[in-house]
Amino acid sequence: MTENDFNRRDFLKVLGWGGAAVALSGCGNTSIQDGQETVTSYVTLPSFVVPSISNYFNSTCAQCDAGCNIMGRVREGRVLKAEGNPNSPINRGRMCGLGQSGVQAHYNPDRVREPLLRTGDKGETLTWDKALGLISEKLNGTKGAEIAFVTGGMSGHVQALLGNYMDALGSKNHFSYEAISPAVLRAANKKAYGMSMPRYRIDKAKVVVSFGADFLGAWISPVHFSQQYAQFRKGTRPEGRGVLVQIEPKMTLTGANADRWIAVRPGTEGVLALGIINVLGKAGISIPADIAAVSKEYTAERTSKETDVSAEQIEKLAALLKERTPSLVLAGSAAEGYAHGSQNAAAIALLNRVLGNVGKTVEASASVPFPQIAPTVGNRSSLNALNDGLAAGKYKVVFSYGVNPVFSAPASMKFKDNFAKADFKVAFAHYMDETALAADLILPLDSAMEDWATVVPEYMAAPEGAGSNAYAQMSFRQPMMEKVFPDTRGVGDILLALLKQRKADEYKPFDDFYSYLRNAVLKNKVALGGKAGDDDEVFWNETLSKGIVPFKGIAGSVSAKASAAGLKLPAAADADPSYPLRLIPAVSASMRDGRNANEPWLQESPDPLTTSVWDSWVEINPKTAAKLGIVEGDIVEIASRSGSIKTQAYLFPGIHPDAVSVPVGYGHDAMGRYARGVGANVFGMLDAVYDKETGELALNETSVKISKTGQRVIIVKEEGPAGGSQAGKQKIAVQVSADKVDLSKEV
Repeated sequence: MTENDFNRRDFLKVLGWGGAAVALSGCGNTSIQDGQETVTSYVTLPSFVVPSISNYFNSTCAQCDAGCNIMGRVREGRVLKAEGNPNSPINRGRMCGLGQSGVQAHYNPDRVREPLLRTGDKGETLTWDKALGLISEKLNGTKGAEIAFVTGGMSGHVQALLGNYMDALGSKNHFSYEAISPAVLRAANKKAYGMSMPRYRIDKAKVVVSFGADFLGAWISPVHFSQQYAQFRKGTRPEGRGVLVQIEPKMTLTGANADRWIAVRPGTEGVLALGIINVLGKAGISIPADIAAVSKEYTAERTSKETDVSAEQIEKLAALLKERTPSLVLAGSAAEGYAHGSQNAAAIALLNRVLGNVGKTVEASASVPFPQIAPTVGNRSSLNALNDGLAAGKYKVVFSYGVNPVFSAPASMKFKDNFAKADFKVAFAHYMDETALAADLILPLDSAMEDWATVVPEYMAAPEGAGSNAYAQMSFRQPMMEKVFPDTRGVGDILLALLKQRKADEYKPFDDFYSYLRNAVLKNKVALGGKAGDDDEVFWNETLSKGIVPFKGIAGSVSAKASAAGLKLPAAADADPSYPLRLIPAVSASMRDGRNANEPWLQESPDPLTTSVWDSWVEINPKTAAKLGIVEGDIVEIASRSGSIKTQAYLFPGIHPDAVSVPVGYGHDAMGRYARGVGANVFGMLDAVYDKETGELALNETSVKISKTGQRVIIVKEEGPAGGSQAGKQKIAVQVSADKVDLSKEV
């Protein structure tokens, strides 16, 4: 039987009944359906279903962009739980709470179940044939330059199909957008180290100094870094127990785990980095001439005045970095979210060069030798370009997939109004989120546990050993069970159907995306680690069984070329008395940019620092709150020049007195019963200020004022019994009142 003889049900049945043990462990055949027409009863089960016995199927998590490899536990045809794949160099058998909730996303009752067409204020259901026919009709006579496709970050064979579809349309308007993007970090790394995403080796460092990189929470690949951090903390390793210093204006989960947490004035992280370099030079560390010329003005006294970090702390930190090498210095979103964010990141990168960390704790990574499937990353400037085109009436047909810009765009962009100017809007959607609600045609998607895809991670972790700098991998995402809702489709299948409208003969051999994917993999099996003489069926089944395809990538190299040329940090400015506080939108490990807000497990998961659940809140330093007469539970209005929100006040000593913080991801107007109306949307009130070098939205550049509304609530949180009694026992953990604690000191 050739691959063209397969259809979706047939390949599930054939792979599962193939007789080889590897076939059962590797494919997605977990259906209790036997045959296309007949449903087999639980009295007479198919041979691969053993009551109460679980099977495990390797796949890839889709809850964030880290690309963790997972194993789905399936019993009697239903996926019940996911765990980490122990063979993955990314997550090494571990999973975070966000990944665990992928099962709930799969079974969510609010998923879109069939194609929908909006007609005025009403909607009607369509068959797939009519929906796809409507797209063809709307594209008829439309020029390629008038068609746009906006997605999140993409990789793998779905991305390859999308590229083919855009070529078939004659359009170059693919906009890749991420609401929370490390675009500034990528650009700064490219300048400093020669690659946008090198490998950070926390586990090899004796000291880690992090300028707001929440690597234990929501930064790049947190499950991977959490395991490195566990090694870093072991006192038995040759380097000894590592020391973590976290520098940021608002405490993150990483900051809460640090040996020393230092509250810095928002936006002055680059100044502090240059001040530390200045002190290191005076302590005898050799400073390159270009860096010395810039840092010489940043004495400990001047740096302290601008950053609110004491000269004593600066000198102690410099001494720590001098004494314990190698170290690792990280720059995160807290330092990059300003108009001068790239300058901050560049100044912080200079520390790694001065300390000799490049090549030791900042290592080279590999790139993928297949450009069609290599990761395409997103940024906010891409959304700006799309928005400008929409405002000018440039695009008549717009597709969206994997993004929700109507929710996450600042109100000042007027994206929703501009989106409405397109004649026909198509949303590939799991939920009726804000962008899907504004579309004309909604195409319902399979969940990640029902669909086929390949994934190439942006952050390419590698196993230990020789040649790790040339290690690359592609991961499979495969069905673990039959569809929960029969009329949804995989995004690959939809794109393939759309391509057949344009190039029927070219794509005729592929009945579905599975056959396209299988053909593509087998054509490249030698490059993917196989041998030319390997049996196709055996290679395919073994590949699916592992879930991970390691292959030789293009080895990169890091260079210690971080330069101070052109580095100029702005002088500290006095706050505008009309808007005296800096707003810091916080990115939590669970909620991220809000794409998972309709998963009640995540809404119910307590914030690690405040333990708040099922709502948003604003964190205010107790000293600032006392000046404003605010107490915990007060409903306050936070207003910027671009908008305002109302939420509950939480007094939190882990934030600089000049700043307040509100978590992002809450405040949906749509998206389902568990997301709609829960909390406030901080994205909408952000000022349209951008990083001057990358064009990325400066998330931390919005100044606000706070006023009481006269309302008050009891904050729903899970801190446990009040009054100092901890589960009926005294002093399980010593408690100190918020107004007396000094979190910047070592404990």
